[in-house]
Amino acid sequence: MSRVELPRPDRKPLIALVDRANRALQTDMVGTAHRRGHPEVKPAHNSVFGTLPADGARAADMAARSGMTRQSMGEVIRELVALDILEMRSDPDDGRAKIVTYTDHGASVAADGYRHLQELETRFTEEFGPDAYEITRKVLDRLPALLEAWSTDEHN
Repeated sequence: MSRVELPRPDRKPLIALVDRANRALQTDMVGTAHRRGHPEVKPAHNSVFGTLPADGARAADMAARSGMTRQSMGEVIRELVALDILEMRSDPDDGRAKIVTYTDHGASVAADGYRHLQELETRFTEEFGPDAYEITRKVLDRLPALLEAWSTDEHN
């Protein structure tokens, strides 16, 4: 069997850089939660903290925003309910549906996380300089729409 020669990029691909940065940020969030007195927080919980607004949301909507299946999101939510971070209540607009909200303890955990995100923004701005950091943010923000547009162009 002959070996296939695959084209290799001459530098680390952007997807690898973004993935590595994402994993580092996720790990940092959990480590900071532990240091700030929330040892129950796990990496899987980031998907909930990143998609649950202060006034609550349906699990299906949270799953869609995070790119997870409804079943996986439901599993994480149930774990956080058991940890007294989340609670589920009936949706006033649809009695069959549930709204996920933070408990008082959960709101405290989430607030600590959001404060850390603000601290990171300040530190990144200081480290990279305001102009370079703003360009980085704009590039990363534009990537999804750009890839979507290019994908549509390829199909026409």
